[in-house]
Amino acid sequence: MANVVVVKFKGNPKPYYFSPGEEALKKGAHVVVETARGLEFGVVTEPLMEVAEEKIVQPLKSVLRVATEKDEEIAAYNESRRAEAMKICKEKIAAHGLEMKLVDCEFTFDGGKVIFTFTAEGRVDFRELVKDLASVFHLRIELRQVGSRDETRILGGIAPCGRVCCCAGCMPDFRKVSIKMAKNQGLSLNPGKISGLCGRLMCCLSYEDDYYAVACKKVPKIGGTVSTPEGKGTAIATDMLKMTARVKIEKDGAVFYRDFPVDELGFKRGGETSEPEEGEN
Repeated sequence: MANVVVVKFKGNPKPYYFSPGEEALKKGAHVVVETARGLEFGVVTEPLMEVAEEKIVQPLKSVLRVATEKDEEIAAYNESRRAEAMKICKEKIAAHGLEMKLVDCEFTFDGGKVIFTFTAEGRVDFRELVKDLASVFHLRIELRQVGSRDETRILGGIAPCGRVCCCAGCMPDFRKVSIKMAKNQGLSLNPGKISGLCGRLMCCLSYEDDYYAVACKKVPKIGGTVSTPEGKGTAIATDMLKMTARVKIEKDGAVFYRDFPVDELGFKRGGETSEPEEGEN
């Protein structure tokens, strides 16, 4: 185990580990650290914690310093330049007739480079655009193409559940999501109901998939024939949290509906037949 501090950067919920260094750090403190991109300005979210060595990307770098008043001014100045830089870049994109959508821009902490993030349907030849932007900003220019999921992470927004999108608020890394996860949970396969703001499958489908992947094999198939303590019927709904099934039973010319625990039912699923527990009909 190693002692680390956790630092996060603007617009990125992913935590990064650094060595505490010599200074005592508090949660919420602004710090300057060295990363692969150079010096960066971040905020401490966990002042001291232990993590397994295998979770650390070596070499583990130290926090350089708690942000000084000058560091705060530099960070504020870089942020104040963002709106104007976005405006200029959009104008240049339009002037060059490029099929790309500008999503964000960021000035590095040392002020030596500006990074423009964009989305596009395919590859974009932006070499002339880079030259044009360099002549305006007199800085190194980096254009970074991202996908729709990354765009939503950067821009944020309110998901259908009423909370901030997971990717923008609490999810360090994107998870693999598949349509099978929606099927396991018995959800409607209507794209409008299982897609997030990015137009892709909602990340939260993966959160409880381990449970539903097992549970869906223990309940009858909707529309399938089941045997119940009150006779045979048709499964019309299931609840994989309560592990119950609603069954339509036709008996003596009457139709009625009953909810049963799945372990009281006999049904065929995946080529195997599940029978009621001993002592039940």
